[in-house]
Amino acid sequence: MTAPFPPSGARRIPKPVTSVTSPGNGPPTIRLNKRMAELGMCSRREADDWIDRGWVRVNGKPALMGQPVSLSDRIEVAQQAEHQQRQQVTILINKPVGYVSGQAEDGHEPAVVLVQPQNRWTECNSRMRWGHEQLRGLAPAGRLDIDSIGLLVLTQDGRVARQLIGEDSAMEKEYLVRVSYGAETVNVQGAFPADQLKRLCHGLSLDGVALKPAQVAWQNPEQLRFVLKEGKKRQIRRMCEQVGLFVTGLKRVRIGRVNLGHLPVGQWRYLASHERF
Repeated sequence: MTAPFPPSGARRIPKPVTSVTSPGNGPPTIRLNKRMAELGMCSRREADDWIDRGWVRVNGKPALMGQPVSLSDRIEVAQQAEHQQRQQVTILINKPVGYVSGQAEDGHEPAVVLVQPQNRWTECNSRMRWGHEQLRGLAPAGRLDIDSIGLLVLTQDGRVARQLIGEDSAMEKEYLVRVSYGAETVNVQGAFPADQLKRLCHGLSLDGVALKPAQVAWQNPEQLRFVLKEGKKRQIRRMCEQVGLFVTGLKRVRIGRVNLGHLPVGQWRYLASHERF
């Protein structure tokens, strides 16, 4: 048996979307799992799991896998689903050089291997207790190059992943980037042409596709501050190469409203309950 679906658990569909189909002359419809994801209720995969477990109802009736729903349909989830979701963790780690973000490759370990009790930051004030079940389905929400350090998000929560790396995500990511320019390694700012800095902000392309405008400014004579709203593979390093700069160090310090802060390299902490990206 499934738990009751209390009225308070109902989540009405409040807004239209563009990705809909219309069977015949009926109202526009969209697949249930996609609609649940667009409403921020869960990820598509999570929605399918809930539907399969019998934890979802549409207009008071048990939902079916792949079911189309209209924009005015009422979607409800069982208390078990909400409880399961509350147990999901999101972890922030200061990734060291030499670790990859995702699956192990070329003999390099993934950053998730560092998520062990002994590496938890002593100043992490979350009441969450460590458990090995927190490693199940824990995946990176975005990449950070093997040669880079800084803020990497690992999460079990599909809602967080969609917010950070979904198709429509425009989440800001901030980096501090140490560079050299030819033989100049000290006063790079003084040697680097101002018009090339403008190109870094807007005017470059990668793989034949124009990049979105970026915020790029000097943090000090040897270091640039980048703020991007996209994340192509090795994007900053490749951008710098196009204007004659060589990246000697790269550190991600912010994603959205969440900062790396004083989290030591190689250590991790839980995303606090009050923090939002």
